[in-house]
Amino acid sequence: MQAEQPLWVPSPEIRAHSPMAEFIAWCSERFGRTFADYDAFHAWSVAERGDFWTAVWEHCNVVGERGATALVNGDRMLDARFFPEAKLNFAENLLRETGDGDALVFRGEDKVDYRLSWNDLRALVSRLQQALKAQGIGPGDRVAAMMPNMPETIALMLATASIGAIWTSCSPDFGEQGVLDRFGQIAPKLFIACDGYWYNGKRQDVDAKVRAVSASLAVPALIIPYAGDSAALAASIAGGKTLGDFTAPFEAKTLTFERLPFSHPLYVLFSSGTTGVPKCIVHSAGGTLLQHLKEHRFHCGLRRGENLFYFTTCGWMMWNWLVSGLAVGATLCLFDGSPFYPDGNVLFDYAAAEKFAVFGTSAKYIDAVRKGGFVPAKTHDLSTLRLLTSTGSPLSPEGFSFVYEGIKSDVQLASISGGTDIVSCFVLGNPLKPVWRGEIQGPGLGLAVDVWNDAGQSVRGEKGELVCTKAFPSMPVMFWNDPEGAKYRAAYFERFDNIWCHGDFAEWTEHGGIIIHGRSDATLNPGGVRIGTAEIYNQVEQMEEVAEALCIGQDWEDDVRVVLFVRLASGIALTDDLTKAIKNRIRIGASPRHVPAKVIAVTDIPRTKSGKIVELAVRDVVHGRPVKNKEALANPEALDLFAGLEALKN
Repeated sequence: MQAEQPLWVPSPEIRAHSPMAEFIAWCSERFGRTFADYDAFHAWSVAERGDFWTAVWEHCNVVGERGATALVNGDRMLDARFFPEAKLNFAENLLRETGDGDALVFRGEDKVDYRLSWNDLRALVSRLQQALKAQGIGPGDRVAAMMPNMPETIALMLATASIGAIWTSCSPDFGEQGVLDRFGQIAPKLFIACDGYWYNGKRQDVDAKVRAVSASLAVPALIIPYAGDSAALAASIAGGKTLGDFTAPFEAKTLTFERLPFSHPLYVLFSSGTTGVPKCIVHSAGGTLLQHLKEHRFHCGLRRGENLFYFTTCGWMMWNWLVSGLAVGATLCLFDGSPFYPDGNVLFDYAAAEKFAVFGTSAKYIDAVRKGGFVPAKTHDLSTLRLLTSTGSPLSPEGFSFVYEGIKSDVQLASISGGTDIVSCFVLGNPLKPVWRGEIQGPGLGLAVDVWNDAGQSVRGEKGELVCTKAFPSMPVMFWNDPEGAKYRAAYFERFDNIWCHGDFAEWTEHGGIIIHGRSDATLNPGGVRIGTAEIYNQVEQMEEVAEALCIGQDWEDDVRVVLFVRLASGIALTDDLTKAIKNRIRIGASPRHVPAKVIAVTDIPRTKSGKIVELAVRDVVHGRPVKNKEALANPEALDLFAGLEALKN
């Protein structure tokens, strides 16, 4: 039997002259160390985190005052502080470039197509910065946006960050309650929304939702023109303004930047809302900047002037990740809408036309391209594409093979994994190592990633919990409305003392890579988009016909599909019309991504003695796995209702 061969091997040129190779050589000289190979360098980056993150700051020419101290309390995850004396501004580091070269390129399906130069972007940010200040917005205030992935969104984020305010965003396909569940927790001073958006060739109306959200938040609304009538929408909202009205009093002038502490809040990102309203995860300017510089510059090999693309919405942390590519001097290629309109070639058309160097997407998209019979390797000139990244859910071995057979034979494929919790990656690509089928190449520099069993022991050759055993800069600053830190500790540190437990089921490979087998909690991940069951319950359980519900993710065709079980009110049957009504309620109230693939009626739903429904136990039964701790259930016999269901076999 022929031994397995890697799908891709770095060339001698990459091994010698990639940004990663250059950085290792620079660190060797800077610190007087000799590194036998990448693994030795990674070990040093973890053991000497103060030196390593100082090196990232210096080598990437971070703008700001670093201070003398790189790390304090480094042995205590919750008390560790990186660069406690530093002062910087995130936007200042992303807007270093000037000139007529492209900063942002945008396509909104086949309806909108334009670009902004670096000078254009800086001028727009300047006017927005002045307008935000005139609105009374300053350091620590929140700005919340329900926006497509378009250039104005990035300019608004940069203007927000430039004055030390805190940015948060979601995509315009979220339902009203989904938006309020997020933004309502953080009391924003300004609500930003588009006047509609395009999806699958059709204009999607958001007017009623924007009016309702603005009224509930009781803050001014800024309406950005895109797919509707921004003037009419703004006029229908108390205190509403169009983008033109908002910036009209101001001329572009020299940008100013509020330099603030390294740990000053930059973003609020939201958890999936599995057990209630989404948690508000606060990320720092300094931690986000350093971690993203490291990932873009070294792990992705991104160079100034290259074109970076990620297929993402503004409700996914990959948008925040994408935007940081500006700090390297890269051109960001933005896309909003359906990746299959008018057909499955649209993103590859874009890649060929704009000469992408890095193409980022989800595992589900790659699988959909494969199943759709598209073979870009035969139909598109992707000669400039050197890195394809995949995240959102684990990329199947078949997906790995398809990339090399159907997209590009000599591309580096980087399956990456991390999340909202760290606004970055724990494990990702490495240009100095081979790509093996079905494997993530390895852990990120400076991150003490490991796999532990239930006893808290590091394991090889078996599945366990993905952990990080030492503090790192992009840990959240805090959760919003969590003054004692109880929610924060519960989220990551209850499983193992002083150890970050990420909630992924993972294992090391014989090549030193990682395989992620999925989430170890109840979060749903259909199509690589993290969603929470509570957001579904909040909609469906308001219906008179539904007494209660339980939702799980069922492993299905190399992905996860959402399955909703409903216990109906007395005398109600699950008809086709009721099933359609349930799905429609979820689509409108939450988002299209939350709509279950299957809706199944059951006569009882298992719960603990304290009354909590047990999603994980039901998921285990559906997948034929044994259920632990049945004694904790008030009605364990209810689990039998979920075993061997014919409806889940197709």
